[in-house]
Amino acid sequence: MNVISKDSYYIYNYACAEEEIPLCALEIRSLFGKDSLSQYNSIESHLLIDPSRSPFISGRLDVMFQSENIKDLLEQVNTMSELASSFKVLFVKNRGDSSKARINYENRNEIIRQVANNIRGKADMHHPEIQFAVMFVKGKWLFGPYKENQAVWLKHKSKPYNYSTALNTRVARAVINIAVPDPKGIKVIDPCCGIGTVLIEALSMGIDIVGSDINPLIMKGIRENIAYFGYKAEVRIEDICSIEEEYDVAIIDLPYNLCSVLPEEVKVQMIQNARRFTKKLVVITIEPIDTILIKSGFTIVDRCELRKRNFARQVIVCS
Repeated sequence: MNVISKDSYYIYNYACAEEEIPLCALEIRSLFGKDSLSQYNSIESHLLIDPSRSPFISGRLDVMFQSENIKDLLEQVNTMSELASSFKVLFVKNRGDSSKARINYENRNEIIRQVANNIRGKADMHHPEIQFAVMFVKGKWLFGPYKENQAVWLKHKSKPYNYSTALNTRVARAVINIAVPDPKGIKVIDPCCGIGTVLIEALSMGIDIVGSDINPLIMKGIRENIAYFGYKAEVRIEDICSIEEEYDVAIIDLPYNLCSVLPEEVKVQMIQNARRFTKKLVVITIEPIDTILIKSGFTIVDRCELRKRNFARQVIVCS
């Protein structure tokens, strides 16, 4: 859940490959409600989001103290009450900032040492109970607890069944965040769930999602993939035309177009049926479908292009 606190603010640092920039930007717009990509490789927000939700966010600094110079920051850190838990201090680099953000290894270690010396408590570099960080962002030194991304999606690569044309787990995870930035009270469906890549990423975030697919031959693989990671979800054999229940969000991925061209009338039928049972639709496609979406009554509100080798996927957000 995304929590807004007017009394606190957070710094999220992120990183992505050059070809992932459009997807990263769309995810950030979806999660934070604004176009936040900048030269600083960081986002300032009052929204509290678990960094492990995103394949691009490296970590979150919960800002306790800030100052324009390190001396004042050290004095502020010194005002903290004695810690009952062990701690560790990191220096989190902010690659896009000024030269101070690119200070050398020795100076970073010296800053860590000075900050740690101003914290009353037991330092533990290997198994700390609390992790703090120092950052330099937009001309200010910042300090506070730091939560690192656990890269949950990496273990999902090793599911028992895979399709060569399926989304990779990083892309699937970003798509989930684009489709469901705040999961509270949201019902989601993946009506063409394939081998379950999107389902698994959504379930790992605690999102209320069901899956369906018209192909009975893949049901065993889908269910075993989900169970392999200890998740549970309703997965059923169902044609998209037969879906009667209403959902807040639907995610439709069309990767199989790489192997066989989907007839125009089938695409129209799928999108028109989605309009019937969902308020919001996120489509992943390698073929132009804007006209179909608009004729079906959807409004395209955002999008990005994700290039891979000799083809490009479109991620299209509709309401």
